[in-house]
Amino acid sequence: MKKIAILFLAFAGSNFCSAQQKQENKISFLHTAGQDIVNESGEKILLKGVGLGNWLLPEGYMWKFGGLGDRPRKIEKVVADLIGKEKAAAFWKTFRQNYITEADIKRIAELGFNSVRPALNSRLFLTEGESPVYVEEGFQLIDSLVTWCKKYNLYVIIDMHGAPGGQTGANIDDSPNDIPELFIEKKYQDQLVDLWVKLAQEYKDEPVVAAYDLLNEPLPIGTGSADRYKHLLEPLYKRITEAIRKVDQQHMITLEGFNWSNDWSLFTKPFDNNVFYQFHYYCWARPDNLNGIDQYLKKRDELNTPVWVGETGEKGNAIYWATTQLFESNNIGFSFWPWKKMDTENTPYSIKKPVSWDLIAEYTRGGAKPDAQLAEKIFNELLENIKISNCDYFEDVCNAILTRIPAKIEAENYGFDGFSHSYYIADTTNKSKFYRKNEPVKNKS
Repeated sequence: MKKIAILFLAFAGSNFCSAQQKQENKISFLHTAGQDIVNESGEKILLKGVGLGNWLLPEGYMWKFGGLGDRPRKIEKVVADLIGKEKAAAFWKTFRQNYITEADIKRIAELGFNSVRPALNSRLFLTEGESPVYVEEGFQLIDSLVTWCKKYNLYVIIDMHGAPGGQTGANIDDSPNDIPELFIEKKYQDQLVDLWVKLAQEYKDEPVVAAYDLLNEPLPIGTGSADRYKHLLEPLYKRITEAIRKVDQQHMITLEGFNWSNDWSLFTKPFDNNVFYQFHYYCWARPDNLNGIDQYLKKRDELNTPVWVGETGEKGNAIYWATTQLFESNNIGFSFWPWKKMDTENTPYSIKKPVSWDLIAEYTRGGAKPDAQLAEKIFNELLENIKISNCDYFEDVCNAILTRIPAKIEAENYGFDGFSHSYYIADTTNKSKFYRKNEPVKNKS
Protein backbone atom coordinates (compact mmCIF):
# COMPACT_ATOMS: atom_id res chain seq x y z
CA MET A 1 0.00 0.00 0.00
CA LYS A 2 1.37 3.37 -0.96
CA LYS A 3 2.70 5.41 1.93
CA ILE A 4 1.39 8.94 1.76
CA ALA A 5 3.25 11.79 3.37
CA ILE A 6 0.98 14.58 4.50
CA LEU A 7 2.14 18.15 4.76
CA PHE A 8 0.10 20.16 7.25
CA LEU A 9 -0.02 23.84 6.43
CA ALA A 10 -0.69 26.15 9.34
CA PHE A 11 1.21 29.28 8.49
CA ALA A 12 -0.16 32.48 7.05
CA GLY A 13 2.79 33.70 5.03
CA SER A 14 3.22 31.00 2.41
CA ASN A 15 3.97 30.56 -1.25
CA PHE A 16 0.26 30.02 -1.80
CA CYS A 17 -0.87 33.51 -0.82
CA SER A 18 -1.19 34.58 -4.43
CA ALA A 19 -3.70 31.79 -4.99
CA GLN A 20 -5.80 33.11 -2.13
CA GLN A 21 -6.04 36.67 -3.31
CA LYS A 22 -9.38 37.69 -4.73
CA GLN A 23 -9.21 39.49 -8.05
CA GLU A 24 -10.30 43.03 -7.32
CA ASN A 25 -10.23 44.18 -10.95
CA LYS A 26 -13.31 46.05 -12.02
CA ILE A 27 -15.47 44.03 -14.39
CA SER A 28 -14.80 44.92 -18.00
CA PHE A 29 -14.96 43.12 -21.32
CA LEU A 30 -12.45 40.30 -21.59
CA HIS A 31 -10.60 39.34 -24.73
CA THR A 32 -7.80 37.07 -25.78
CA ALA A 33 -4.23 38.33 -26.16
CA GLY A 34 -2.00 35.56 -27.37
CA GLN A 35 -2.18 32.85 -24.72
CA ASP A 36 -3.72 35.14 -22.07
CA ILE A 37 -7.19 36.40 -21.28
CA VAL A 38 -7.03 40.11 -20.44
CA ASN A 39 -9.42 42.87 -19.45
CA GLU A 40 -9.77 46.26 -21.11
CA SER A 41 -6.80 47.58 -19.12
CA GLY A 42 -4.60 44.80 -20.43
CA GLU A 43 -4.44 43.03 -17.05
CA LYS A 44 -4.37 39.23 -17.21
CA ILE A 45 -7.47 37.54 -15.78
CA LEU A 46 -7.35 33.88 -14.79
CA LEU A 47 -10.95 32.69 -14.77
CA LYS A 48 -11.45 30.57 -11.64
CA GLY A 49 -15.06 29.68 -11.08
CA VAL A 50 -17.74 27.12 -10.43
CA GLY A 51 -20.21 25.37 -12.71
CA LEU A 52 -23.88 25.92 -11.95
CA GLY A 53 -24.87 22.40 -12.89
CA ASN A 54 -28.25 20.82 -12.12
CA TRP A 55 -29.99 24.21 -12.05
CA LEU A 56 -31.22 24.73 -15.62
CA LEU A 57 -30.35 21.21 -16.74
CA PRO A 58 -30.97 18.64 -13.98
CA GLU A 59 -28.69 15.60 -14.11
CA GLY A 60 -29.88 12.25 -12.80
CA TYR A 61 -26.69 11.36 -10.94
CA MET A 62 -27.04 14.53 -8.85
CA TRP A 63 -30.53 13.33 -7.87
CA LYS A 64 -29.19 9.83 -7.14
CA PHE A 65 -31.63 8.52 -9.74
CA GLY A 66 -31.55 5.40 -11.88
CA GLY A 67 -32.07 4.93 -15.60
CA LEU A 68 -35.68 6.13 -15.56
CA GLY A 69 -34.46 9.51 -14.31
CA ASP A 70 -31.04 9.95 -15.91
CA ARG A 71 -31.73 13.20 -17.80
CA PRO A 72 -33.99 16.28 -17.55
CA ARG A 73 -36.91 15.03 -19.64
CA LYS A 74 -36.97 11.74 -17.72
CA ILE A 75 -36.67 13.46 -14.34
CA GLU A 76 -39.57 15.70 -15.36
CA LYS A 77 -41.61 12.63 -16.26
CA VAL A 78 -40.87 11.06 -12.86
CA VAL A 79 -42.08 14.16 -11.04
CA ALA A 80 -45.22 14.43 -13.20
CA ASP A 81 -45.98 10.72 -12.78
CA LEU A 82 -45.78 11.02 -9.02
CA ILE A 83 -47.58 14.32 -8.31
CA GLY A 84 -49.41 15.20 -11.53
CA LYS A 85 -48.60 17.64 -14.33
CA GLU A 86 -50.01 20.76 -12.69
CA LYS A 87 -48.13 20.33 -9.43
CA ALA A 88 -45.03 19.26 -11.36
CA ALA A 89 -45.07 22.51 -13.35
CA ALA A 90 -45.22 24.49 -10.10
CA PHE A 91 -42.45 22.35 -8.64
CA TRP A 92 -40.06 23.10 -11.49
CA LYS A 93 -40.71 26.81 -11.42
CA THR A 94 -39.91 26.92 -7.72
CA PHE A 95 -36.95 24.57 -8.14
CA ARG A 96 -35.29 26.94 -10.62
CA GLN A 97 -36.05 29.94 -8.43
CA ASN A 98 -34.54 28.32 -5.33
CA TYR A 99 -31.58 26.35 -6.69
CA ILE A 100 -29.42 29.32 -7.65
CA THR A 101 -30.27 32.64 -6.01
CA GLU A 102 -28.54 35.90 -5.27
CA ALA A 103 -27.36 34.34 -2.00
CA ASP A 104 -25.47 31.66 -3.98
CA ILE A 105 -23.77 34.26 -6.17
CA LYS A 106 -22.83 36.39 -3.18
CA ARG A 107 -21.30 33.37 -1.48
CA ILE A 108 -19.38 32.31 -4.58
CA ALA A 109 -17.81 35.76 -4.71
CA GLU A 110 -17.08 35.78 -0.95
CA LEU A 111 -15.21 32.49 -1.25
CA GLY A 112 -12.85 33.95 -3.83
CA PHE A 113 -14.12 32.63 -7.15
CA ASN A 114 -14.41 35.12 -9.99
CA SER A 115 -16.76 33.42 -12.44
CA VAL A 116 -19.67 31.04 -12.94
CA ARG A 117 -20.57 28.71 -15.80
CA PRO A 118 -24.33 28.11 -15.98
CA ALA A 119 -25.26 24.95 -17.89
CA LEU A 120 -28.20 25.72 -20.19
CA ASN A 121 -30.76 23.30 -21.55
CA SER A 122 -32.10 24.64 -24.85
CA ARG A 123 -35.58 23.31 -23.97
CA LEU A 124 -35.82 25.92 -21.24
CA PHE A 125 -35.28 28.63 -23.88
CA LEU A 126 -36.87 27.12 -26.98
CA THR A 127 -39.77 24.69 -27.22
CA GLU A 128 -39.51 21.44 -29.14
CA GLY A 129 -41.79 20.42 -32.00
CA GLU A 130 -42.54 21.61 -35.52
CA SER A 131 -42.99 25.29 -34.68
CA PRO A 132 -40.66 26.06 -31.76
CA VAL A 133 -41.11 29.31 -29.85
CA TYR A 134 -38.89 30.99 -27.31
CA VAL A 135 -39.59 30.46 -23.62
CA GLU A 136 -39.39 33.61 -21.53
CA GLU A 137 -38.58 31.89 -18.23
CA GLY A 138 -35.13 30.74 -19.32
CA PHE A 139 -34.07 34.20 -20.45
CA GLN A 140 -35.40 35.75 -17.25
CA LEU A 141 -33.34 33.34 -15.16
CA ILE A 142 -30.14 34.21 -17.04
CA ASP A 143 -30.98 37.92 -16.77
CA SER A 144 -31.25 37.53 -13.00
CA LEU A 145 -27.95 35.65 -12.88
CA VAL A 146 -26.19 38.36 -14.89
CA THR A 147 -27.64 41.06 -12.61
CA TRP A 148 -26.41 39.28 -9.48
CA CYS A 149 -22.98 38.64 -10.99
CA LYS A 150 -22.66 42.30 -11.91
CA LYS A 151 -23.44 43.21 -8.30
CA TYR A 152 -20.81 40.83 -6.89
CA ASN A 153 -18.14 41.21 -9.58
CA LEU A 154 -18.32 37.76 -11.15
CA TYR A 155 -17.97 36.84 -14.79
CA VAL A 156 -20.45 34.55 -16.57
CA ILE A 157 -19.50 31.95 -19.17
CA ILE A 158 -22.75 30.87 -20.86
CA ASP A 159 -22.59 27.12 -21.54
CA MET A 160 -24.86 25.41 -24.08
CA HIS A 161 -25.00 22.15 -22.17
CA GLY A 162 -28.00 20.69 -23.98
CA ALA A 163 -28.39 21.80 -27.60
CA PRO A 164 -31.51 21.25 -29.70
CA GLY A 165 -31.61 17.58 -30.69
CA GLY A 166 -28.66 16.76 -28.45
CA GLN A 167 -24.96 16.94 -29.29
CA THR A 168 -23.83 13.72 -27.59
CA GLY A 169 -26.57 11.13 -27.91
CA ALA A 170 -26.22 10.53 -24.18
CA ASN A 171 -28.07 11.60 -21.05
CA ILE A 172 -25.97 14.66 -20.18
CA ASP A 173 -27.46 16.86 -22.91
CA ASP A 174 -31.09 15.72 -22.47
CA SER A 175 -30.86 13.79 -25.72
CA PRO A 176 -34.39 12.62 -26.64
CA ASN A 177 -33.46 9.52 -28.66
CA ASP A 178 -29.90 8.63 -27.60
CA ILE A 179 -28.40 9.86 -30.85
CA PRO A 180 -26.75 13.26 -31.55
CA GLU A 181 -29.59 14.62 -33.65
CA LEU A 182 -28.02 18.07 -33.71
CA PHE A 183 -25.55 16.70 -36.25
CA ILE A 184 -28.17 14.69 -38.13
CA GLU A 185 -31.03 17.16 -38.58
CA LYS A 186 -30.28 20.57 -40.10
CA LYS A 187 -33.33 22.05 -38.36
CA TYR A 188 -31.63 21.57 -35.01
CA GLN A 189 -28.49 23.32 -36.23
CA ASP A 190 -30.64 26.21 -37.43
CA GLN A 191 -32.34 26.39 -34.04
CA LEU A 192 -29.00 26.39 -32.23
CA VAL A 193 -27.65 29.20 -34.40
CA ASP A 194 -30.79 31.27 -33.86
CA LEU A 195 -30.69 30.68 -30.10
CA TRP A 196 -27.06 31.81 -29.87
CA VAL A 197 -27.87 34.91 -31.92
CA LYS A 198 -30.73 35.74 -29.56
CA LEU A 199 -28.45 35.33 -26.53
CA ALA A 200 -25.76 37.44 -28.20
CA GLN A 201 -28.26 40.18 -29.00
CA GLU A 202 -29.31 40.19 -25.36
CA TYR A 203 -25.78 40.43 -23.92
CA LYS A 204 -23.70 42.08 -26.67
CA ASP A 205 -23.12 45.15 -24.49
CA GLU A 206 -22.75 43.29 -21.17
CA PRO A 207 -19.14 42.96 -19.95
CA VAL A 208 -20.14 40.63 -17.08
CA VAL A 209 -20.65 37.95 -19.72
CA ALA A 210 -17.10 36.76 -20.35
CA ALA A 211 -17.66 34.21 -23.11
CA TYR A 212 -20.04 32.03 -25.05
CA ASP A 213 -19.37 28.29 -24.67
CA LEU A 214 -20.93 27.13 -27.93
CA LEU A 215 -21.37 23.40 -27.24
CA ASN A 216 -20.66 21.25 -24.20
CA GLU A 217 -18.81 17.92 -24.61
CA PRO A 218 -19.94 17.03 -28.13
CA LEU A 219 -19.68 13.66 -29.89
CA PRO A 220 -18.19 10.97 -27.64
CA ILE A 221 -15.97 8.35 -29.24
CA GLY A 222 -17.40 5.42 -27.26
CA THR A 223 -20.84 5.60 -28.86
CA GLY A 224 -19.53 5.88 -32.41
CA SER A 225 -20.85 9.43 -32.71
CA ALA A 226 -17.41 11.00 -33.09
CA ASP A 227 -16.44 8.80 -36.04
CA ARG A 228 -19.70 9.55 -37.83
CA TYR A 229 -20.06 13.27 -37.25
CA LYS A 230 -16.85 14.89 -35.99
CA HIS A 231 -16.15 16.38 -39.43
CA LEU A 232 -19.27 18.51 -38.91
CA LEU A 233 -18.18 20.00 -35.60
CA GLU A 234 -15.83 22.79 -36.61
CA PRO A 235 -18.02 23.89 -39.55
CA LEU A 236 -20.91 24.21 -37.08
CA TYR A 237 -18.70 26.22 -34.72
CA LYS A 238 -17.76 28.52 -37.62
CA ARG A 239 -21.39 28.96 -38.63
CA ILE A 240 -22.48 29.85 -35.09
CA THR A 241 -19.56 32.23 -34.64
CA GLU A 242 -20.20 34.01 -37.94
CA ALA A 243 -23.84 34.49 -36.95
CA ILE A 244 -22.89 35.80 -33.50
CA ARG A 245 -20.35 38.22 -34.95
CA LYS A 246 -23.06 39.91 -37.01
CA VAL A 247 -24.59 41.19 -33.77
CA ASP A 248 -21.75 40.92 -31.23
CA GLN A 249 -18.10 41.60 -32.00
CA GLN A 250 -16.97 41.91 -28.37
CA HIS A 251 -17.41 38.65 -26.53
CA MET A 252 -14.96 35.78 -26.39
CA ILE A 253 -16.01 32.41 -27.74
CA THR A 254 -14.77 29.13 -26.26
CA LEU A 255 -14.65 25.92 -28.26
CA GLU A 256 -14.63 22.34 -26.96
CA GLY A 257 -13.18 19.37 -28.75
CA PHE A 258 -15.09 16.21 -29.51
CA ASN A 259 -15.10 13.20 -27.14
CA TRP A 260 -16.31 15.01 -24.02
CA SER A 261 -14.42 18.19 -24.97
CA ASN A 262 -10.98 16.60 -24.92
CA ASP A 263 -9.95 15.68 -28.47
CA TRP A 264 -8.61 18.77 -30.22
CA SER A 265 -7.29 17.04 -33.33
CA LEU A 266 -9.79 18.93 -35.52
CA PHE A 267 -8.43 22.32 -34.49
CA THR A 268 -5.63 23.59 -36.74
CA LYS A 269 -6.01 27.37 -36.77
CA PRO A 270 -8.33 29.77 -34.92
CA PHE A 271 -11.06 31.04 -37.24
CA ASP A 272 -11.84 34.02 -35.01
CA ASN A 273 -9.54 36.53 -33.30
CA ASN A 274 -11.29 36.31 -29.92
CA VAL A 275 -11.54 32.57 -29.33
CA PHE A 276 -10.04 30.20 -26.78
CA TYR A 277 -10.10 26.43 -26.46
CA GLN A 278 -11.41 24.29 -23.64
CA PHE A 279 -10.91 20.81 -22.25
CA HIS A 280 -12.52 19.02 -19.29
CA TYR A 281 -10.42 17.35 -16.63
CA TYR A 282 -11.52 14.54 -14.35
CA CYS A 283 -9.00 12.32 -12.55
CA TRP A 284 -10.83 9.11 -11.75
CA ALA A 285 -7.88 6.70 -11.81
CA ARG A 286 -6.88 4.53 -8.85
CA PRO A 287 -4.55 5.12 -7.12
CA ASP A 288 -5.22 8.86 -7.23
CA ASN A 289 -2.99 10.68 -9.69
CA LEU A 290 -3.17 13.53 -12.14
CA ASN A 291 -3.82 13.17 -15.86
CA GLY A 292 -1.24 14.73 -18.14
CA ILE A 293 -2.00 17.97 -19.96
CA ASP A 294 1.04 18.17 -22.22
CA GLN A 295 -1.06 17.67 -25.36
CA TYR A 296 -3.09 20.78 -24.55
CA LEU A 297 -0.01 22.86 -23.77
CA LYS A 298 1.52 21.82 -27.08
CA LYS A 299 -1.69 22.63 -28.92
CA ARG A 300 -1.85 25.99 -27.15
CA ASP A 301 1.54 26.87 -28.60
CA GLU A 302 0.35 25.85 -32.07
CA LEU A 303 -2.91 27.82 -31.84
CA ASN A 304 -1.47 30.71 -29.77
CA THR A 305 -4.70 31.13 -27.85
CA PRO A 306 -5.65 30.81 -24.18
CA VAL A 307 -6.61 27.40 -22.78
CA TRP A 308 -9.29 26.94 -20.14
CA VAL A 309 -10.72 23.98 -18.23
CA GLY A 310 -14.50 24.23 -18.37
CA GLU A 311 -15.07 21.39 -15.90
CA THR A 312 -12.98 19.73 -13.22
CA GLY A 313 -13.94 18.11 -9.93
CA GLU A 314 -15.96 15.06 -8.87
CA LYS A 315 -13.08 13.65 -6.84
CA GLY A 316 -11.39 14.61 -3.54
CA ASN A 317 -9.29 17.29 -1.91
CA ALA A 318 -5.87 15.82 -2.72
CA ILE A 319 -6.69 15.85 -6.44
CA TYR A 320 -8.35 19.28 -6.23
CA TRP A 321 -5.28 20.91 -4.71
CA ALA A 322 -2.89 19.24 -7.12
CA THR A 323 -5.14 20.03 -10.08
CA THR A 324 -5.36 23.73 -9.30
CA GLN A 325 -1.59 23.97 -8.77
CA LEU A 326 -1.03 22.26 -12.10
CA PHE A 327 -3.42 24.56 -13.94
CA GLU A 328 -2.24 27.82 -12.42
CA SER A 329 1.44 26.99 -12.91
CA ASN A 330 0.59 26.58 -16.60
CA ASN A 331 -1.54 29.73 -16.94
CA ILE A 332 -4.82 27.84 -17.18
CA GLY A 333 -8.07 28.90 -15.53
CA PHE A 334 -10.84 26.51 -14.55
CA SER A 335 -14.46 26.05 -13.53
CA PHE A 336 -15.09 23.56 -10.72
CA TRP A 337 -18.01 21.17 -11.29
CA PRO A 338 -20.46 21.50 -9.63
CA TRP A 339 -21.17 24.22 -7.07
CA LYS A 340 -23.52 21.94 -5.14
CA LYS A 341 -25.27 18.60 -5.36
CA MET A 342 -27.17 16.23 -3.10
CA ASP A 343 -25.69 14.32 -0.17
CA THR A 344 -22.00 14.69 -0.91
CA GLU A 345 -18.76 15.83 0.71
CA ASN A 346 -16.71 16.71 -2.36
CA THR A 347 -18.41 19.93 -3.48
CA PRO A 348 -18.39 23.36 -1.81
CA TYR A 349 -22.02 22.87 -0.76
CA SER A 350 -24.12 19.76 -0.24
CA ILE A 351 -27.90 19.55 -0.43
CA LYS A 352 -29.43 17.54 2.40
CA LYS A 353 -31.25 14.48 1.10
CA PRO A 354 -34.96 14.71 1.96
CA VAL A 355 -36.43 12.17 4.34
CA SER A 356 -37.71 9.18 2.32
CA TRP A 357 -35.87 10.37 -0.79
CA ASP A 358 -34.71 6.81 -1.38
CA LEU A 359 -38.31 5.87 -2.21
CA ILE A 360 -38.26 8.32 -5.10
CA ALA A 361 -34.83 7.14 -6.22
CA GLU A 362 -35.88 3.50 -6.12
CA TYR A 363 -38.89 4.28 -8.33
CA THR A 364 -36.42 5.48 -11.02
CA ARG A 365 -34.84 2.03 -10.89
CA GLY A 366 -38.10 0.24 -11.49
CA GLY A 367 -39.19 0.04 -7.85
CA ALA A 368 -42.61 0.62 -6.31
CA LYS A 369 -44.39 3.88 -7.00
CA PRO A 370 -44.63 6.05 -3.88
CA ASP A 371 -47.97 7.44 -2.76
CA ALA A 372 -48.73 10.79 -4.39
CA GLN A 373 -49.22 12.61 -1.11
CA LEU A 374 -45.92 11.30 0.25
CA ALA A 375 -44.12 12.09 -3.00
CA GLU A 376 -45.40 15.67 -2.88
CA LYS A 377 -44.14 16.04 0.67
CA ILE A 378 -40.71 14.74 -0.35
CA PHE A 379 -40.47 17.09 -3.33
CA ASN A 380 -41.58 20.05 -1.20
CA GLU A 381 -38.81 19.22 1.26
CA LEU A 382 -36.33 19.19 -1.61
CA LEU A 383 -37.43 22.70 -2.64
CA GLU A 384 -36.41 23.94 0.82
CA ASN A 385 -33.24 21.89 1.05
CA ILE A 386 -31.77 23.28 -2.18
CA LYS A 387 -31.63 26.81 -0.77
CA ILE A 388 -28.03 27.62 0.10
CA SER A 389 -29.04 28.62 3.63
CA ASN A 390 -30.14 25.02 4.21
CA CYS A 391 -27.09 23.36 2.60
CA ASP A 392 -23.92 22.06 4.29
CA TYR A 393 -20.70 23.96 3.55
CA PHE A 394 -17.32 22.22 3.24
CA GLU A 395 -14.49 24.65 3.88
CA ASP A 396 -11.85 22.00 3.21
CA VAL A 397 -13.17 21.53 -0.33
CA CYS A 398 -13.02 25.24 -1.11
CA ASN A 399 -9.56 25.55 0.40
CA ALA A 400 -8.34 22.67 -1.72
CA ILE A 401 -9.85 24.11 -4.91
CA LEU A 402 -8.37 27.55 -4.23
CA THR A 403 -5.08 26.22 -2.74
CA ARG A 404 -5.29 28.11 0.51
CA ILE A 405 -4.77 27.37 4.16
CA PRO A 406 -5.73 25.68 6.38
CA ALA A 407 -5.34 22.56 4.29
CA LYS A 408 -3.32 19.40 3.90
CA ILE A 409 -1.41 18.30 0.83
CA GLU A 410 -0.31 14.83 -0.12
CA ALA A 411 3.43 15.12 -0.64
CA GLU A 412 3.46 13.63 -4.12
CA ASN A 413 1.11 16.43 -5.21
CA TYR A 414 3.29 19.21 -3.87
CA GLY A 415 4.99 21.80 -6.03
CA PHE A 416 4.40 21.97 -9.78
CA ASP A 417 6.98 24.64 -10.54
CA GLY A 418 9.54 21.85 -10.75
CA PHE A 419 12.84 20.75 -9.29
CA SER A 420 14.84 23.48 -7.53
CA HIS A 421 11.78 25.75 -7.55
CA SER A 422 9.01 24.00 -5.67
CA TYR A 423 11.17 21.30 -4.12
CA TYR A 424 14.72 19.97 -3.87
CA ILE A 425 15.93 16.38 -3.63
CA ALA A 426 19.51 15.17 -3.27
CA ASP A 427 19.25 12.02 -5.39
CA THR A 428 17.91 12.86 -8.84
CA THR A 429 18.65 9.50 -10.44
CA ASN A 430 15.45 7.71 -9.44
CA LYS A 431 12.14 8.54 -11.08
CA SER A 432 8.61 7.33 -10.58
CA LYS A 433 7.25 4.56 -12.74
CA PHE A 434 3.65 5.71 -12.54
CA TYR A 435 3.21 9.36 -11.49
CA ARG A 436 5.10 12.59 -12.36
CA LYS A 437 7.35 10.37 -14.42
CA ASN A 438 9.54 13.17 -15.78
CA GLU A 439 10.57 14.50 -12.38
CA PRO A 440 13.41 13.21 -10.16
CA VAL A 441 11.16 12.07 -7.35
CA LYS A 442 10.70 8.36 -6.75
CA ASN A 443 7.25 7.38 -5.42
CA LYS A 444 7.46 4.58 -2.90
CA SER A 445 5.11 1.62 -2.92
